[in-house]
Amino acid sequence: MSGATHTAADPRLYDRTAELAAVGRLSARTAAGRGGVLFVTGNPGEGRTSLLSRAASDFPGTAYRVAAPHHRGPWSAARVLFATLAPTPAAARRALRLARGEGGLARAMATLVTEAEPVLICVDDLHLWDAHSRAALAAAWQETDGRGPGRPGRVGWLVSAARHHRFPEVPGAETVRLGRLTTAGARALLADLCTVAAPAPPVAERLLDEAAGHPGVLAATVRRLTVAQLAGTQPLPQPAVDDTVLAEVYGGLLERLPAASRRLLATVAVAVLAGRTGADCARAETYGVRDGGSGVDGRAPSARASAEPLEGLVADGLLRRRRGGAVGFDDPFLGRAALASARPSWRGETRAPGPAKGATPSADLPADRPAAGAAALARGRGHRADRLGPSAAVRALSPVARGRAHLVRGLAALAGGPVMDAHEELLQAAELLRGRAPVEASDARFLAMEAAWAGGDVEGCLAALDGGEDVRGTERDFAEGLSAALTVRLDDARTALTRVVTGDGATDDPRLLLRAGSAALVLGDTATAARVHARALVKARAEHRTALLPRALEQLAYAELRAGRYSRAARTAREGLRTAEATGQHNVAAHQHAVLALVASVEGDGTAVTEHAGRALATAGPHGLVQAATLAEWALARAELGRGLAAQAAARLVPLVRPGPRGGHFALRMLVVPCFVEAAVATGRDAEAREAAEEYAAWAALGVDGPAPAQLARCRALLGEGEAPAYWFGEAVRRHDSCGNDFERARTLLAYGTWLRRRRRPGDARGPLRDALVTFERAAAGGWAEHTRSELRATGGASGGATDPAAPRELTPQQQRIVRLVARGATNQEVADHLSLSPRTVDHHLRGVFARLGIRSRVELPGVVDGWDADGEARTVATERPECR
Repeated sequence: MSGATHTAADPRLYDRTAELAAVGRLSARTAAGRGGVLFVTGNPGEGRTSLLSRAASDFPGTAYRVAAPHHRGPWSAARVLFATLAPTPAAARRALRLARGEGGLARAMATLVTEAEPVLICVDDLHLWDAHSRAALAAAWQETDGRGPGRPGRVGWLVSAARHHRFPEVPGAETVRLGRLTTAGARALLADLCTVAAPAPPVAERLLDEAAGHPGVLAATVRRLTVAQLAGTQPLPQPAVDDTVLAEVYGGLLERLPAASRRLLATVAVAVLAGRTGADCARAETYGVRDGGSGVDGRAPSARASAEPLEGLVADGLLRRRRGGAVGFDDPFLGRAALASARPSWRGETRAPGPAKGATPSADLPADRPAAGAAALARGRGHRADRLGPSAAVRALSPVARGRAHLVRGLAALAGGPVMDAHEELLQAAELLRGRAPVEASDARFLAMEAAWAGGDVEGCLAALDGGEDVRGTERDFAEGLSAALTVRLDDARTALTRVVTGDGATDDPRLLLRAGSAALVLGDTATAARVHARALVKARAEHRTALLPRALEQLAYAELRAGRYSRAARTAREGLRTAEATGQHNVAAHQHAVLALVASVEGDGTAVTEHAGRALATAGPHGLVQAATLAEWALARAELGRGLAAQAAARLVPLVRPGPRGGHFALRMLVVPCFVEAAVATGRDAEAREAAEEYAAWAALGVDGPAPAQLARCRALLGEGEAPAYWFGEAVRRHDSCGNDFERARTLLAYGTWLRRRRRPGDARGPLRDALVTFERAAAGGWAEHTRSELRATGGASGGATDPAAPRELTPQQQRIVRLVARGATNQEVADHLSLSPRTVDHHLRGVFARLGIRSRVELPGVVDGWDADGEARTVATERPECR
């Protein structure tokens, strides 16, 4: 491991009191026969190997040190482990065969390690082990509850791995994390390293300042200095911690990363180091990723996953997402090393502008200013590697590199920050990359459009879609089709977007599938959109596209919601919320909360509506997410309407249906209108409702929303006078039958039944109300079902008609006989035998009875029969004793 400060039998460690105490606890447990596992994690050069050496030296029994193999093949690390422990090569081979078979690694270890004395096994660089060996070792730890093989468990495991490695879950295991040294610890280490002659005080202060408490960096820096440089008679390199030092300490880690990951780390380093100070520097250090999008009827279209691997770096711990969605280097040396390792051809030969005014990179400090470093240390502001300015490579950036830096910062804001900031950064990236990196320029433009979409800015969307020659093929179709849709040129939009659905929808690339699903939503084909988005999700999972999953789940949840499949939408949104939060995509999480709030408003779960809508709005406000905010407010209003709070619902919906920058999201306004009309009519705001309905009629005629004609008919029924509503309600139900969405059909039936009851036609009202109740109950829409029950009670019937005096007369005699037999506990077979029917016929009759009476199961039938009998007795008494009337 790079950066080990000692290789002697008894290495000295500084500032490792807590870590050594953890090692001491492991040793004591092992000596007492309880064994155990201790994990040690740290960045390159922070002393993991030194700690293992010290632990092996201090252990009172037998200690083995196991290094990672040079070549990583299946079971290669297990071979090294057994070769270290086995007395002969033959024993090692037998252990390997046992480990690869049913016995597992625990049993194989038991053949090699006796219980005569305690044993400590120090495993270094677990992250370099092959997957087979790691899995077998984790299974052995879990099988023995973390106590090691054999009984009573006199084996201790001390295991080190890089900071980005995820250790397995092991019961009872402890983890310690190495960090930087204090000023005193670093000074002691420096004295230990300079065995020939102590460094001059100014030199020592500068080395301590630049090394920032990193033991490996300090050791590597000292190794490359001459005695004259340490003595101060010759100048130090500028900076002392230069690219050569960082390559020695971090080169092994970077070389093992995929090329795309190394390039992204370098791009991130550009964004961090390219010369911002103060508040600007804070913005420059924010970046992240977001991938994909959705369609024009409420979701933004998708762009490429150009920065998708960045989320993998976040998940691996090489980068850390901070407050507000920003991502930064926990270890600033890693960023500088990543930039130094980038190819000169990528960094560019064109000199870019230098650091911003006011920047004071230490790389530019003259050698005669070490006192500044000493003063900083004395004030407690030392060991700040992030104070070091960019190396020469950073100050020689090409337009492409600067464009990528803007792209990274824009992606950060898109994932978890203000979306209009993301829009501006991404447009700048597109201009810098235009003609130089056309694929990335196109990505930046689509992502800028997505940011403007989330922020409800139509003009921003159109500006981003104007990509010129950088957009070709189906990308051009998508851009032109979406631009046409945003400017209400629907014929042009259909022509271009149909080609996108046909072309991209036939691929296996999840990114292109998401774009095809988005186009389908623009065309109003929610069924196709849901199907294509589901395929994209399956492909993303199969390809382990971790960063893409939240976006795919978000789009699928929205498509299911638009198609009226609420339970599916909820299940998908819950999974999407978990993945978005796990990857730090907070803006995606806000949208999923809004979807869950809408589903909860259907179910009538007021508590869930309030919780999810509140969480969505908490992010939407500061981040400018007009789309998520509109969905959340709509959910709150619909829940209020379901509880009969029409005045509150109307007041909440007024801003959402109002056009202009202070209104709701441009792609959601019309979807909200039917709910507003219902609430406004119920509270006497007929003029506002009529104005909104007229605009809705023009929009429904465009044919971009399947349920719109049915909901328009319901609006006209609610606004009609005389007997006109009866016609429009009937027309609405008929149109609902042809476009699906049972929930909206039930809402129309509820409104129809309510209108009939208020016209003093209770008998006519019961039919629509009972049908609505059955649908609401099947959809688990508790609040809407209760509202419907109250309307039924107002007609003179009971909840669902179960104890309605007229209910028996609405059943056939055969159905009445079946009800009474089942109410007494008879099974379908027993009823069939008694009435000479088939069990299937009995089941068919029972389903009809349940629908007619508004009940859900046979267990409710005894109460139904009791209610009929009680009502019959009451009528008999009233007939025999007329004086009691």
